[in-house]
Amino acid sequence: MGKSVLVTGAARQLGGRFVQRLQRDPGVDRVIAVDAAPPPHPLGDAVFVRADIRQPAIARVLAEHSVDTVVHLDVSGKALGAGGRTAIKETNVIGTMQLLGACQKSPTVQRFVVKSSTSVYGSAPRDPAVFTETTPPKSLPSGGFAKDAVEVEGYVRGFARRRPDVAVCVLRFANILGPEPDSPLADYLTLPVLPTVLGYDPRLQFVHEDDVVDVLETAAREPRRGTLNSGTFNIAGDGVLLLSQCSRRLGRPTVPLLLPAVTWVGSALRAVGMTDFSPEQIRLLTHGRVVSTVQMRETLGFRPRYTTAETFAEFARSRGPGLLPPERMGRAVGRLAELPLAGGAARGGSVATRPTHGAR
Repeated sequence: MGKSVLVTGAARQLGGRFVQRLQRDPGVDRVIAVDAAPPPHPLGDAVFVRADIRQPAIARVLAEHSVDTVVHLDVSGKALGAGGRTAIKETNVIGTMQLLGACQKSPTVQRFVVKSSTSVYGSAPRDPAVFTETTPPKSLPSGGFAKDAVEVEGYVRGFARRRPDVAVCVLRFANILGPEPDSPLADYLTLPVLPTVLGYDPRLQFVHEDDVVDVLETAAREPRRGTLNSGTFNIAGDGVLLLSQCSRRLGRPTVPLLLPAVTWVGSALRAVGMTDFSPEQIRLLTHGRVVSTVQMRETLGFRPRYTTAETFAEFARSRGPGLLPPERMGRAVGRLAELPLAGGAARGGSVATRPTHGAR
């Protein structure tokens, strides 16, 4: 691990947790936590610098503290506080450009880690069943956080070409969940009733907050023998869940709507501030997205502690019971499954159940 580590996005819950984790590493002499807003959580003995990464002042912070490792976590799909979509995009894109420009001129920076997202692959009807790190998207995201992530990664690749002496690691996280998630998808899953796209049941992957902190620590230190933590890696828990399974486990009923109606509902939810039901999220809830984690295991040498199902279970417990408790829904589904087939009705209105060959 570098002796002096700078972490952006320290005012966010994930950034605060990572700052605290770094201070337990004996190889770290100094942690510099940077954000434009004061953090609502304690940062321990870290040096907090209130600075906007969109401004040139970030270069002075790097020089003053002789930073050798930068962990860029201030790339998010959700505003911190009252900031709107414009502020998010400026921080994600312009802030990353300014930070990379400062790192390029810094003679002390040796490692750069950036938090990205699997949303760079987009969600389209002709997508492959599983995305690898080298799979090109069928259609690039046209807006929202997904487009921001694509632009951020483009600037990071340019920085890596200009500074080949700096180890660069891009971590593409699946949907991050846990007891204290901070994402538009978590807000959507917290709604009492979940609007869905009629005729679609997308596959989803999740990664636990604890695993996010663990893999960030792995990426920010010197690689272990037999591993390499420079490059681009998909980060997700094992397995997948269907959106219908998620709704049942949350105890929240779904309302299937035609796609135009879902778009209208999304606009209404954004207007009242309940959730950022963006077009990119609607595409995810239509076509889903699954990524390969082979490189995460074999090259990065990281194995998540939580599967997708276990991650979602942690999230569900933190949300409390929904309108339809999962146990009651399970019993109802079981009773429906035990009903005789429609073709088994006998004359006179009575139902005759005739065993068929192979039936149990």
